[in-house]
Amino acid sequence: MELAACPECDLLLNPHQAAVGENAHCPRCGYLLQRPSKQSIERTLALSIAGLLLMLPANLLPLVGIKVLGTSHDGTLWSGVFTLFSEGMWAVAVLVFLSSMLFPLLNIVLSLLVSFYLHFNKPNKYLSHWMRWLQHLKEWAMLEVYMLGIIVACVKLTSMSEVKFGLGLYAFIALIVVSGMLASHLDGYLFWRHIRRLNNKL
Repeated sequence: MELAACPECDLLLNPHQAAVGENAHCPRCGYLLQRPSKQSIERTLALSIAGLLLMLPANLLPLVGIKVLGTSHDGTLWSGVFTLFSEGMWAVAVLVFLSSMLFPLLNIVLSLLVSFYLHFNKPNKYLSHWMRWLQHLKEWAMLEVYMLGIIVACVKLTSMSEVKFGLGLYAFIALIVVSGMLASHLDGYLFWRHIRRLNNKL
């Protein structure tokens, strides 16, 4: 009989598929093992495409515009990273780039690749590697933390200048919502089961 190991405490468990709407936890450490979602593969594929389409405007369009003494300045994610680099704050710039741009993009791209091959039942020798990277990267994609920083900055700027919200900010908020839905609808247990089935065809 095949046994499944808990990712958190390595307890060996009998594999069991929980029903949709139920959560399966490890009996020793309480780690969430399964949270089945209806049509998980199809929803993950659709949300990944939506997230990929939102990445471009969220990164390149102005998030916030400020007007001080008649002079207007627009800020984007890219300009924020470049400003941090130019000010000599290399570590902060790298952290902002990785957590708000690169890791979220990789998370969406990997979700798209895995769900695409599973949806169309196409075996690929890299499926297992993509899934492992996806499970590791989702903890580093912290769009909501960057959004909190934007909110704090806007609150402080409103007392000193005129603040206008750009289209990039709305795209960024939509990207956060899509990323959250993507994380909740991706059923890791179901994905791994389909990946093992496709790997047997190679």
